[in-house]
Amino acid sequence: MAADKDSDPTLGYLTKKETEVKLPRPTRVKNKTPAPIQITAEQILRESRERQESEIRPPKQKITDSTELADYRLRKRKEFEDLIRRIRWNISVWVKYAQWEESQKDFKRARSVWERALEVDYRNHTLWLKYAEMEMKNKFINHARNVWDRAVSLLPRVDQLWYKYIHMEEMLGNVAGARQIFERWTQWQPDQQGWLSYIKFELRYNEIDRARAIYERFVQCHPKVGAWIRFAKFEMKSGDVARARNCYERAVDKLADDEEAEQLFVAFAEFEERCKETERARCIYKFALDHIPKGRAEELYKKFVAFEKQFGDKEGIEDAIVGKRRFQYEDEVRKNPLNYDTWFNYIRLEESVGNKDRIREVYERAIANVPPAEEKRYWQRYIYLWINYALYEELDAQDTKRTREVYRECLKLIPHEKFSFAKIWLLAAQFEIRQLNLKGARQILGNAIGKAPKDKIFKKYIETELQLGNIDRCRKLYEKYLEWSPENCYAWTKYAELERSLCEMERARAIFELAIAQPALDMPELLWKAYIDFELAEGEFDRTRALYERLLDRTKHLKVWISYAKFEASALEDNARSSDMPENEVQELHVRERLCAQRARRVFERAINYFRTSAPELKEERAMLLEEWLNMERGFGDLGDISSVQAKMPKKLKKRRQLATEDGLAGYEEYIDYLFPEEMQTTNLKILEAAYKWKKQKSAVDED
Repeated sequence: MAADKDSDPTLGYLTKKETEVKLPRPTRVKNKTPAPIQITAEQILRESRERQESEIRPPKQKITDSTELADYRLRKRKEFEDLIRRIRWNISVWVKYAQWEESQKDFKRARSVWERALEVDYRNHTLWLKYAEMEMKNKFINHARNVWDRAVSLLPRVDQLWYKYIHMEEMLGNVAGARQIFERWTQWQPDQQGWLSYIKFELRYNEIDRARAIYERFVQCHPKVGAWIRFAKFEMKSGDVARARNCYERAVDKLADDEEAEQLFVAFAEFEERCKETERARCIYKFALDHIPKGRAEELYKKFVAFEKQFGDKEGIEDAIVGKRRFQYEDEVRKNPLNYDTWFNYIRLEESVGNKDRIREVYERAIANVPPAEEKRYWQRYIYLWINYALYEELDAQDTKRTREVYRECLKLIPHEKFSFAKIWLLAAQFEIRQLNLKGARQILGNAIGKAPKDKIFKKYIETELQLGNIDRCRKLYEKYLEWSPENCYAWTKYAELERSLCEMERARAIFELAIAQPALDMPELLWKAYIDFELAEGEFDRTRALYERLLDRTKHLKVWISYAKFEASALEDNARSSDMPENEVQELHVRERLCAQRARRVFERAINYFRTSAPELKEERAMLLEEWLNMERGFGDLGDISSVQAKMPKKLKKRRQLATEDGLAGYEEYIDYLFPEEMQTTNLKILEAAYKWKKQKSAVDED
């Protein structure tokens, strides 16, 4: 690397990157430190030119007489002409040719070149600009006017040509000529900037009336909000408030429905504020808020709130805040019309204001957003819009006709074949009852039972008829109820309770019999308990006992056994003794108590025998049964036989058993096991038998 550096004197002054480029590909730079002197490529090129040999360096030509000048011009023109023949459409060649002729002060030839270039591409406005600049630079004013005139006639949509033409005339002091050019331009209906340039031109020469006339033409050509606002500001700046207000009023008449109307109303209101016309400004804000869609009035609401905070009273500020919140809700429901929580908030806002028409409008818009799918979970929130609408019409608006219509339309809308809502049926019926229209309420509830029967509807309908004392209707409703849902234990129980309250014991008993005969029941334990309590309340102990026996034929549950035993022992609690009872009655009472205790013991013994023989795996239930038996014996007092029950009580043992976990690893858990006395005897007998066999085997071994 060092040798290479010595051989090339410029290599040491190159950067690391340049060194890597100059070296062959296999060579790598070992010394990566930067060179002490850094130079640029421009310096290298300049030094290379300075160090060129005189033979290689191009000669410098000096023209000394007219002949040489003519030869030089001829040669250059020939070069340009040759270039033009080869690349005729290259505009830069024409420009360079014309500028060279200009530099030679041969303006006729220069004009000839420009004219030939325009014949090639007259739509290129750059040619016109440079052509006119040449004429202006050399003070050929009329020639320049001719060029500009032709340019704007051929390319009237190129604004730059008009601006340059007008600027030249204005610089020359030809104001009338410049105005005439502006008039020619406005006939082509330029953009806003062209009109504004014309207006500024007139204002520079203090021609207010002319500027006002141009503004009138301007707003007719460009009827936009920005143009009218500029016109009004011009009149305000001129000090004519009436004309400025007239401009705003004309703009509102024409552009009230425009997309940029918000900007116009804000400017109009701010204008009235500056004129100290606060009432006019407030009216403008309110008119705008009523006519502009809520989605395009965000800035308007902000300005209105700020205006009310500055000039309004408490009521005005509240109205402004309500308007701002109304705008927010409108924006939210526009983005997601199925967000019913937003509709609820919007309705509450309108109800706080109290405008009935607006409240009804919001309710109608809200209920028009029906859920897209006929699934109940989508309708659960939506249906409360109808409920609130009906309650508002009934309680706040006190319009019964509209309330009835709301309930009717809601019930028509719900697809009762797929799902229904008991709440809306009941609310509609209760409304008719409040209006003393009992027939209408019955019709609604009857339709509900026919189209979409539900537990709530049956219960409320029966409760209503019961309050009215229509027993026959209640019976028919219970029959319909049970036809629709024969497994409903609640309906069977309530039907029987109704008959019992009417002292129809046989009918109540028959209903209970029909109920327990059903093949499927949702809560059979409650039904059996109600039947047993019914017979017990009537004092039918034999029937109650028979019911317990029938129940035990169906199920041997622990609670049934305990309830049966407690029923048999309940006679002890009912037999109350007194001190003045005759001796024979005391003896009879004592006999009955002993008989009750024996019957209760027999029930417990049957239960223990069942769990020991038929369900030996239910040790915990058996232990609980013994606990209940022991507690009952203690409650018998002198008649109790506690020792016999204690002899049957099991021992609690803590044991461990292996469990298989999800990850395949074996685990252990502790559990409580019960060891009963008969199991202990069996265990002891097995131990003795094993010991006898072991001794017999040992004796045989000793003999051998």
